[in-house]
Amino acid sequence: MATCKKCGRVSEETAKVLSLCAECVRKADNIRLGELQEVHARSRERFGLAALPPHGPEGVRCTLCQNECKIPVGGRGYCGVRRNENGHLIGGTPKEAAVSWYYDPLPTNCVADWVCAGGSCVGYPEWAYQRGAEHGYMNLAVFYRACTFDCLFCQNWHYRRRSTVSRTHTAAELAESVTLRTSCICFFGGDPTCQLPHALAASKLARKQNQQRILRICWETNGSMKPALLQEMMTLSLKSGGCIKFDLKAMDKNIHYALCGVDNSRTLENFAAAAERIPERHEPPPLVASTLLVPSYVDEQEVKAIASFIAELDANIPYALLGFHGDFLMGDLPPTSREQAERCLTTAKAAGLKRVRIGNVHVLR
Repeated sequence: MATCKKCGRVSEETAKVLSLCAECVRKADNIRLGELQEVHARSRERFGLAALPPHGPEGVRCTLCQNECKIPVGGRGYCGVRRNENGHLIGGTPKEAAVSWYYDPLPTNCVADWVCAGGSCVGYPEWAYQRGAEHGYMNLAVFYRACTFDCLFCQNWHYRRRSTVSRTHTAAELAESVTLRTSCICFFGGDPTCQLPHALAASKLARKQNQQRILRICWETNGSMKPALLQEMMTLSLKSGGCIKFDLKAMDKNIHYALCGVDNSRTLENFAAAAERIPERHEPPPLVASTLLVPSYVDEQEVKAIASFIAELDANIPYALLGFHGDFLMGDLPPTSREQAERCLTTAKAAGLKRVRIGNVHVLR
């Protein structure tokens, strides 16, 4: 149980780290938003990460993501991997990235497994080796140890430790890890956004080295990248039979800021831009959306707004509602209830979406 310091409401669905219930977050003024900024600053300090994107008068501007950090000599960007050495930005390039990978047998626990060529009945024979789930094949799961957001509920927060960020690999090393039984590569994290030059180079090299067979390129992202980079990602996915999975965390700007520490405008703009390219290949769907149902904060009101936004672009875009379990700084919140998930499912369908499902059902209470 936690008490909202503004309205005094006591609830198990008020996060102690925020000390504000969802309704008070939505109505937050500049003073309250400043307090939320301090929450994120403290969460980042323990890992040696900048409280805010650096924007000093001197330095080199990084344009990979919406934060557009201006990084001084010897300093690092908000993500922690992009850095300025002697006036040159390094980190997240084809020569080095804080990244690791593993082989995940298909079908796998993927946000898009119910509609993608590797996990469903779509895409065969052009984009899939089998009619149905590709048993016997593997996904090369590529985890980038950095992020452009600061999600207080992050389930992969361990990547922030400096000891993990310091271990790097080249794009060539990653591409060489593709085996004959690898049918897809999925870039996730953290988030691939702040190291996209590395991911794009590895993707293109892997595709070149495997020209005569199926090798899908997929992404899981918060969508904060430079629009031109999104187009490169989308082109690779469209040409290979893969997809881009956007994590649409919240629609209300205050809720998004409270949970993630940054604005959501770029994410929404990029999602809309990606949707414009759906006519290039309708199946398997090249664009998929998901939302984590954080108890109280990401409720039917948020899902209605997100689903309506998606439906206006294309009602056939698949949308997955994911069950939440407490982690990182929001470990005091209960798991998503089955009732909340079902209500959100109904809400998303009522907003006009034709393909909606509840994922992570095993964590629902």
